[in-house]
Formats: sequence, C-alpha cells, structure tokens
Amino acid sequence: MEPSLSDLLKVLELERLEINIFRGTSRDIGSPQVFGGQVLGQALRAAYATVDPDRSAHSLHAYFLRRGDVNAPIVYFVDRSRDGQSFTSRRVTAIQHGDQIFHMSASFQTAQPGIEHQTRMPDVPPPEKSLPETSLAVRMKLDELPAKARQYFTSARPFEFRVAESVSTPHAKDALPVQNLWIRAVDKLPDDAVLHDCLLAYVSDFYLLSTATLPHPKLLESGRRFFASIDHAMWFHRPLRVDEWFLVSSFSPSASGSRGFACGRIYARDGRLVASTAQEGLIRLLDTP
Repeated sequence: MEPSLSDLLKVLELERLEINIFRGTSRDIGSPQVFGGQVLGQALRAAYATVDPDRSAHSLHAYFLRRGDVNAPIVYFVDRSRDGQSFTSRRVTAIQHGDQIFHMSASFQTAQPGIEHQTRMPDVPPPEKSLPETSLAVRMKLDELPAKARQYFTSARPFEFRVAESVSTPHAKDALPVQNLWIRAVDKLPDDAVLHDCLLAYVSDFYLLSTATLPHPKLLESGRRFFASIDHAMWFHRPLRVDEWFLVSSFSPSASGSRGFACGRIYARDGRLVASTAQEGLIRLLDTP
C-alpha cells in the first residue's frame, strides 16, 4: 500500500487501554496543531469500538476545544450514553496533558427501510478532466506561506484531490463562496465499512473551511492568516468507498466575527448523496488584534 495511506491506517489503529478508553498517536502534516480531521477520525473509531457491529454511524457533532500537541498521545474516553432498539448514542472526549482538547457526540443506527430522496450532484467535469491539487496553490498563494504552512499543502498525502472547476481567476472580487473537489484515497483499501466512515471523517476536514475565504482575496494576499476548526458536524446518508472518486461540493453561507461557516455535500461518482457536512472555524489575519 502507498506509504502515506498505510501510515494513516496505523494512526486510526487505536490502543485499547480499558473497555471504554483508547489511546492514539498523531502525525505532523504541517498544520499548526494536530490536524482536526485526525482527531475526528480517531474519535469516531473509538466510538465504533463500543457499538454493536450491526449499527452504522449516521451523524456526529464535534467541538475542537484546545490545540492538540502532535508530539503527545491523545486519550479518548467513550461514554456509552444509550443503547436503544434502533439507535446507539456515544459521547467521546479527547484528553491531552490532563485537559480536554475535543469532544464529540455520535449516533449509530441499525439499517432500516424508509422514504428516500436527495439533491442532485452538481454538473461538473469528471476527475479525469479536473485540475490537480497543485492548482490550489494559485488560490492559497503557497509561495508566500511559511515553510511549516507549505508542508500542509505540499507533503505526500493519503488522499488525492482534483479541482472540478477553473481557478484561472482565483479570489476575484465577485467570486462565489463555492468549490467542488474530487477526492479519493491514493490506493486500494480493505472492505471495511467502519474504516471507510472514519477515513471520510478524516478527509472531510480538508479545504471545507477555505470555501469561506473565496470572496475575500485580501485575506490570502496578506500571507499571514490563521485557520482553526471550531466545530464540525457530519451526517452519513449512504455507504461510500473512499478509495473511489467522490465529489465534495461545498459552499459558505456566511462569514462574520472572525468566523467562517461552510457546508458540504458529498456525492459518490454515480451521483448518490452519501454524506453532508458543516463546519465553523476561526479565520483571522494575524495582523488583526
């Protein structure tokens, strides 16, 4: 397996310390703190380890409370809030250096039939005709970023990204806060639905918040900005293999108070809406008090 993906799978292999207590390690991917998607994926994995195997995650709601230390282990405490006939509820708290850095509520459900409908997938170029991730360097002005920040965008990754629209005029004054990205894992993965859910949670933290910056060219032109996730929510609608192309169509309804808000719809390549996500994060110019 491709090394960066193999390494990510190891990160998601938590050590069980007690029946409801788990420990995980971190990887430095260039973010100023532990990557939020990593904590989200590990927390979901910890919750899944306490749930009956016939139940799948259908939603999660998480808050990032403190910056995570990439050099220290993270301990996950799982509270078995409820085990009902159809639904299971879990609350996961992540601890480092004696402090809570993150907490998450997640709900799981047995498979049940019911009504079905969904929004249509946007009409965008397929991944084979979309721009590589390097085109995002135009948007993010990577050459102006510190070396540590550039690592976040340029190091080997377990997922590949392609931009399903033109970025020839990035951050124009009338730019819409909308972007479409094709994503897939860089290698074949095992047939493990829990693993695919946890990896989808992991990768959902990439680029979602940046959607809120698209109408604001001066933010990126400054070269000195700070991004941090505040909260993150996901709803899992249908099964997905993350080693096959899927489309993340994101938009930002609002930005205010040094916070940006973005929502995303996640579609399998065949057009099925497989998940939805929403995130609010801190977006601050470092020169701003």
